[in-house]
Amino acid sequence: MTTLAAHTWWMTTRRLKVLVKQPAFVVILLIQPAVWLFLFGNLFRRVVELPGFGGVSYLDYIVPGVVVMTAISSNMWAGMGVLEEIERGTMNRLLTTPVARGAILNAVVLEQALSTAVQVAAIILLGLAAGAAYPGGAAGLAVLMVAALLLGTIFSALSNTVGMLARQRETIIGINTLLLLPLTFLSSAFMAASLMPSWMRRIADGNPVNWALDAARAAMSDTPAWGTVLTRGGWLLLAAALMLVLSTRTFRAYQKSV
Repeated sequence: MTTLAAHTWWMTTRRLKVLVKQPAFVVILLIQPAVWLFLFGNLFRRVVELPGFGGVSYLDYIVPGVVVMTAISSNMWAGMGVLEEIERGTMNRLLTTPVARGAILNAVVLEQALSTAVQVAAIILLGLAAGAAYPGGAAGLAVLMVAALLLGTIFSALSNTVGMLARQRETIIGINTLLLLPLTFLSSAFMAASLMPSWMRRIADGNPVNWALDAARAAMSDTPAWGTVLTRGGWLLLAAALMLVLSTRTFRAYQKSV
């Protein structure tokens, strides 16, 4: 195991221990997706009767939507953890140790990815218990999981960047409030793209949330469209890589400022 990998594992384990010691937070992580699944699932279930929706069960349709909304909302708060470590002086103490610098940010991303994976698995199981069908089988669900993790990485890295630049909780809260609902509803999370106004469809085409949904639904259908999976998945991967680079550069700038 390389030094970076070993240090990343140690730092991730450290963060997970802190998470586990907050049982109320862990419970909220699992309950919140269930609330969204059954709240939105019951509120909008009649929309499938609209001409052009596609004739699918709304529960089948909404599972990927709740997954991506969960991935966004959970990872958007990653910067709060970074900000807290800066304020408490923990970050500066870590920078005086031999720990690999890349491991510090890698651990933040991995902790969020693991939390997101648990939430996605819970949503899939809840959907199954409620009667959702997954025609794409294990491969389709795997694509859903990967798409959610890539989307989560994008917003986790963005949140970390904002936390290190602004160093204010209010800024992170404001950006989260500004982005969460518009990005979700300017996508096909809860409404078929064919029923959106044309201007919303154009925005959705450039929305990473919609890329994740397109990739997941293309893989979860009974006749998977792997071309769509690869195209949208590639865009997600590129966006995640770019955000990680930005986050790393911001962290290096922070190191020089202390």
